[in-house]
Amino acid sequence: MEMNTRDTIMKKLLDAQENVRDYQSFAREVSSVEVSDTFKEFAEQSAMQAQKLQHLLSVHDAK
Repeated sequence: MEMNTRDTIMKKLLDAQENVRDYQSFAREVSSVEVSDTFKEFAEQSAMQAQKLQHLLSVHDAK
């Protein structure tokens, strides 16, 4: 199945949002401070990606 631009953005947006949740959860579960801090950083990075993808989606939908 070939995906169009909107479908592709939406898929990656959902992936990024899931990564945020996963990294936040992992950060709470691990005992190592270094690993926890790294997962928190990854969560923030994924959240920024999700925000940019959400913007792309809104721009694309406005066309």
